[in-house]
Amino acid sequence: MFLAKNASQLRLREAEQARQNRMEIVKALSQDEISRRDLFRWGLLTTAGTLALKNGLSPFAQSAFAAVPTGTPRSPLFGAQKFTLALQRCIQPPEYYLDGPDTPGASMAWPNPGEKPACDYSYHEYFNASGGTEYVNPATGVGPCEGRPPGDFFAHQRWDELRPISGYVLSLGQVQAGQKFHPAMPDQNANSVWSFGNRALGFEGNKFGSRTGVLAPPLVKCRYGEPFVCRIYNDLPDNRADNGGFGRNEISTHFHNAHNGAESDGACNAYHFPGTFYDYHWGITLARRDMPQIWLSNTSNPRFDPLATKKASGPDNGDGLIEVAGDFRELQGSMWFHDHRFFFTAENVHKGHYAVANIYSGPDRGREDFNDTVNLNLPSGTKLPWGNVDFDVNLAISNPAFDPAGQLFFDIFDTDGFLGDVLAVNGTFYPYMEVLPRRYRFRTLNASMARFLQLAFAVNRSTTAAKGTLVPMYFIANDGNFVVKPIKLNVLEQQGTAERYDVVVDFSQFKNNDSIYLMNLLQQTSGRKPDGRVTIAAALAGNAADPAVGPIMEFRVVDALQSVDDASHRYEPGNWTDKSANFADPAWAAAGAKTLTTQIPLEPPIRTREIIFGRSGGEGPAGCIPDCQPSAESFPWSIKVNGKAAHTLNANRISELIPKPGEVEHWTLINGGGGWDHPIHLHFEEGITIDRGGASIGPTEKMVRKDVWRLRPSGRVKFQVRFGEFGGSYVSHCHNTIHEDFAMLLRYQLLSFQPTDPGYKGQPQYVPTLTPLPSRTGVTWKTPEILPEGDPSNPAFKKTSS
Repeated sequence: MFLAKNASQLRLREAEQARQNRMEIVKALSQDEISRRDLFRWGLLTTAGTLALKNGLSPFAQSAFAAVPTGTPRSPLFGAQKFTLALQRCIQPPEYYLDGPDTPGASMAWPNPGEKPACDYSYHEYFNASGGTEYVNPATGVGPCEGRPPGDFFAHQRWDELRPISGYVLSLGQVQAGQKFHPAMPDQNANSVWSFGNRALGFEGNKFGSRTGVLAPPLVKCRYGEPFVCRIYNDLPDNRADNGGFGRNEISTHFHNAHNGAESDGACNAYHFPGTFYDYHWGITLARRDMPQIWLSNTSNPRFDPLATKKASGPDNGDGLIEVAGDFRELQGSMWFHDHRFFFTAENVHKGHYAVANIYSGPDRGREDFNDTVNLNLPSGTKLPWGNVDFDVNLAISNPAFDPAGQLFFDIFDTDGFLGDVLAVNGTFYPYMEVLPRRYRFRTLNASMARFLQLAFAVNRSTTAAKGTLVPMYFIANDGNFVVKPIKLNVLEQQGTAERYDVVVDFSQFKNNDSIYLMNLLQQTSGRKPDGRVTIAAALAGNAADPAVGPIMEFRVVDALQSVDDASHRYEPGNWTDKSANFADPAWAAAGAKTLTTQIPLEPPIRTREIIFGRSGGEGPAGCIPDCQPSAESFPWSIKVNGKAAHTLNANRISELIPKPGEVEHWTLINGGGGWDHPIHLHFEEGITIDRGGASIGPTEKMVRKDVWRLRPSGRVKFQVRFGEFGGSYVSHCHNTIHEDFAMLLRYQLLSFQPTDPGYKGQPQYVPTLTPLPSRTGVTWKTPEILPEGDPSNPAFKKTSS
């Protein structure tokens, strides 16, 4: 996607001028001076929704100077060198404990009277009740102070059952002064990066925005048995034009992929505006909470596990466990949350709207020295009762690009998928990290917009191994879900956007001053799909076609290291011992007794569904909300349900209706072409991966729970899913976020139990959720339509043969 280094100065100037011309269009769009409909009418956008090949506008257009295979000048680095800046660890925001009376529907108070209590119903209710005179947005003076819609459908489901114990208050704001990807690079301007930062309780923002954000993503630690509220303030400028060239100042945060009610999922069209907050109730529940008959703690279950009750748990603040309802096989670990504002997700996440979250449990306690027959003793540390991160490291890999001034850059007219030419880890330009000669757990996240990765660890410098020697790793979790047994690998599978791979690497074979690289071996020169894997030697030599191939990060082995968990402690020779599980022990082998989890079996499905993700051929935009024009809007990416007509995103259209919790379904996802790949994400639930239609499927995926599946070109994947516990409106989409925005996304509706059913939990989602239409002054509603082919009660729905 970027011009070669040896491109002529004339060609570079031409491409840069084309970029500036596009940015003028972006600015006019953001200020609502023009619409996408205008661009179609003027011939600047094609019917597929892509930028027309016009010289002076599109860098792909042929010019008098050359045919251009790429198009954008390479990012200036200002002399920044790789591996000269230490990795920024993900920042842990302060956690507050909430207090309130033990009565139904009671609000929970923060430890500061200036912060409004957390409530089951939105403050939009109180705003409406006051006639719009109270609970007003304090920054703009217009509309309610909370962006969560009013009414029963957006009240927090099962609030009393999952009463929040604690809370985080985060700001999504402009980046702080002095934040840069590398000391040699310029500071990022306030509106070049919009990212998370801490927010003091009772702080009031303003309509011009607040500089609260930092480049390193936050790390939210949560645990089973401790439901919490995450209050997220929109501290961005009220003027849409103040966006640094891209991004929309309305946000919706999706917790990918914890088990939460739809009103707290962040993708139900309930985005909110500058000056407002949104209270997300993240209950940290185990799936199958309502199905004790299938738990392995049930003695009638033929796979009865006497430790199942203890495994379904979270750590307490001592040496005990907080037992919770549910199936321990559904435990989750490495998660993240990010923006999900329809049509602007790619721009906003690229700008920095993402964070990581670790969910701790009895088995995954984050304390390696504790032995209670339940704890897996994964590499972590020993200083805290739970949640140690000295040897448990989140690595969020993003793919930025920079304009000539060194500011973060994104091209909104690239509908195939925007690729940066730089890789950053936790917001750091090609960092290094000092490690002790022992085992480490790395939680890798592909946080890019369209780039696929293929990771490996390889020797850079060692007295015992040649440069380029692959360092083995043990794969332990896929998308936050444990595999049954650790899987020894030298190179990971391709990792699509949003996929998380947890691995354990043993550095004990190395000596002081040895160096190991984390490598990306996957070349990609188009946002549609990767080109293919290169060799270690080729990656180490550098890649002219794709500068993101090669070493991403350096690990330097040292004999002394400062603790992250305990500021008063320094690890020195002789004062520490690696007490984590050694997966080379035969007990962890295939025939050994030790396991990370227990396999969930496949069951005959109540119904099957087939979904095809394709290129073009989508239905027109009539009724498309939000932000679509009533006509002349066209998108290049589309979805077919059960073999019927292709559709593009309409937030008011339910494409899949799930009629009842607890029923097993088998879904088959199909890639409609060979010229692209799609990492498809299912919100809320995980699926057990069954097969790939006869194609190869590796041990890190087969029968493994996941929430993102790479379809592969012309490929397919089949999984088992069982919805339950919460109801409401969720989505499934391509997590190449540019494909998602243009507009490969469908809405599905999960119906909760009817009031006459014994399983009824007081949830109103036994009927479809009305579609919220947010505005600065409040929310209006639209009655959704349901695709017949997605509704099992409709004769047009047919069981597929997949």
